[in-house]
Amino acid sequence: MDDRSAIQQLIAESARYLSREHYNDAQIEAAIATVFGVDTDLIEDGTYFVAESAGVMVGCGGWSRRKTLFGGDQYSSRDKGYLDPESERAKIRAFFIHPNHARKGIARAILTRCEDEARAQGFHALELMATLPGIAFYKSCGFSEQGNFSLDLIPGVKLELVPMRKNL
Repeated sequence: MDDRSAIQQLIAESARYLSREHYNDAQIEAAIATVFGVDTDLIEDGTYFVAESAGVMVGCGGWSRRKTLFGGDQYSSRDKGYLDPESERAKIRAFFIHPNHARKGIARAILTRCEDEARAQGFHALELMATLPGIAFYKSCGFSEQGNFSLDLIPGVKLELVPMRKNL
């Protein structure tokens, strides 16, 4: 919990710099204000991880046994209920990498940890809601696209996302 503000800062920096090819400024800033953010439940559940390099936070991400598919504490459409590992998919959540450390294997290392823990908890599959810049990464890790999704952030601003799944 002591890292909440540093995580939030990392999320904002990652979104502002790594999303530029896919989203405009209005979409990025609205997403940071309304949906991209720290999910305290993940921290409290012990399923959210940070990566550091030389004492600096360079990445974060986690998994969840709760029903919420995406969104930080500020996102109003959240379901804190627990999933049934036998019939439901664990959620991969809130992956963000510092722009200076992108494409260095940090996200893959965090994802591997999440997959291993979800499997150990009895889950047979995973799902996530990918931002457009994350699609190629998740595909390279064995996830498949499950259509498209458009999230209304604020009046006149939508964020295109892609639901993805993977069997363990």
